[in-house]
Amino acid sequence: MLVGALGANIANPGKWHKSFQVGLGLDLSWGTQITLKAVPPKGHTVDQGAMTKARSIMLNRINGSGFSGASVVQQGASNIVVSVPHKNAKQVGDLVGATAQLAFRQVLFGAPNTVVPSTVTPTPSTTPSSKASGPTPTTSPSAAASSKASPTPSTTGGTGQAVAAKPLAGASPSAKASPSPTPSSSSPASTSPSPAASTSGKPTLATTADGAGDLSALEAQTVTDFNKVNCADKNWQTSIYGSNPNSWFREKDQAVSCQKLGGVWYKYAMAKPVILGTDLSQVSAQVNSNGAGYIVAFNVKTGNGAASRLGTLTETMASKYYPGINTDTTGADGYLAQLAVVLDGQIQSSPDVQGQITTNGEINGGSSTGGFSQAQADQLANILKYGQLPLTFKAQDTSAVSPQLGSAQLSAGIIAGIVGLILVIIYSFIYYRALAIVSVSSLAIATIITYLAVVLLSAHESFNLTLAGIAGLIVAIGITADSFIIYFERLRDEVREGRSLRAAVERGWGRARRTILVSDTVSFLAALLLYIFALGDVRGFAFTLGLTTLVDIIVVFLFTKPMVTLLARTKFFGQGHKLSGLDPERLGARARWRGSRQPPAAPAGSAPATPKEA
Repeated sequence: MLVGALGANIANPGKWHKSFQVGLGLDLSWGTQITLKAVPPKGHTVDQGAMTKARSIMLNRINGSGFSGASVVQQGASNIVVSVPHKNAKQVGDLVGATAQLAFRQVLFGAPNTVVPSTVTPTPSTTPSSKASGPTPTTSPSAAASSKASPTPSTTGGTGQAVAAKPLAGASPSAKASPSPTPSSSSPASTSPSPAASTSGKPTLATTADGAGDLSALEAQTVTDFNKVNCADKNWQTSIYGSNPNSWFREKDQAVSCQKLGGVWYKYAMAKPVILGTDLSQVSAQVNSNGAGYIVAFNVKTGNGAASRLGTLTETMASKYYPGINTDTTGADGYLAQLAVVLDGQIQSSPDVQGQITTNGEINGGSSTGGFSQAQADQLANILKYGQLPLTFKAQDTSAVSPQLGSAQLSAGIIAGIVGLILVIIYSFIYYRALAIVSVSSLAIATIITYLAVVLLSAHESFNLTLAGIAGLIVAIGITADSFIIYFERLRDEVREGRSLRAAVERGWGRARRTILVSDTVSFLAALLLYIFALGDVRGFAFTLGLTTLVDIIVVFLFTKPMVTLLARTKFFGQGHKLSGLDPERLGARARWRGSRQPPAAPAGSAPATPKEA
């Protein structure tokens, strides 16, 4: 199966060097390892939910930048260790050292990422219409918003959230008088460019009939970025904004981003941030007031105008855009009522705004019951908490592995494996004689299968072999040797009992099989538990140990035993040749077994041989 998976590359010898290359970890090649210490704001402690989110952000940045074989591991309560092969300290430091920023942005336009685009020229609207069919997965309610926070029905629970206010629209006159953070955020109708502006100097928007939003509110650069972004590409951020995470925030500009809903990617064009994560307080996951599921509640600070800005925007979005309050009957593109929660340039949630939000609000799951699961609510709450108390990280230690050191360690590991393999082969031939052909062949096949498996994992799962992983492979030599030793010794025991070789092969296998399975099960469980609970390079040891244990079972059942069965039918092994390793006399058999050599006949007139002589 492994050879078949690599068949196309096997047929092309010119690509063997690249196709059969094993990915090497930092300690066997070269790269950088940085230990970062979390520094919370003054008067606060390190929040573990924020640490978990910080680790996730760093890993997303590394993967999104095309780095392979990297690991991001939390150590203790406040340290994160980042290891990236084949990158220098500056490249890694710039990527993981920047603090991620959280912001709330109004969604101006959205469309599916996977449909075939058609060209649409932005045209201004004179009257804001309500939301038409668009990328949001929520289903528009038929009734108007109630006087209290209510869930938004949704056909995809947990993906289309709803933001509700406490109290709802109209309850805060001061919010209406507060200025909007951006012209495009508060009233798209009043800030839409003139027809001349939209057709002169602005790029044409490549979108689809499924798209929805305010085309006229988009700036020229936003249109260009929206056309360019491909959400299916994990490196979409670097292709649009570059590799520096500081450029992903775009605090003073509109931005584009992606979100996966129901297995489908959507791309969004968003206004400038209306509030930042630092404007939030008292974020918590709570049981929904109707007892169905969980919600995420948050407060907005009032001293810096954040509550006023958010109130102005959400009042406009709820009263003019939200379905059920103002129904679109014109057939034109409708405006979206979505407010995106964006962390590190990526959309974490894009709920519909049901009412005005000033000092406090809540996000529900958008399902028919209006609630998240507890895990979903905790996850979103941690995201908002991270933005509320943004952790900064200081580099405690930076170590670089040179190519020379990595090459020396790789050579040492390979030499150790070869020496161990040679010693096992020598021992097998001394003790088992010609029967060692089976054991050596088993080791060779196990080595080939393991190598091909590692090649495929390196090519498709970004697996990198570390020095600890090589140690796991060396230990696997002993595991494979242990399996055929168990079988051979059972086989020899049956021969000592006087059974024929063919009978001994089957009976010995029946007794050895259980022992081999128990032994390999214990090894695999040990590797599995070590992989789950260990950190860093130890997991590489556990992974290769578990992989080779599975390979051992395959080889013993599908090669070792069938090969011994075939050899038992040959004259050399079947008649117990002295060099076969199954010589009854050498094994001390109690009686001759069928198919073995007969002892020479005694001369005429001589005394009969004693049992010992026989």
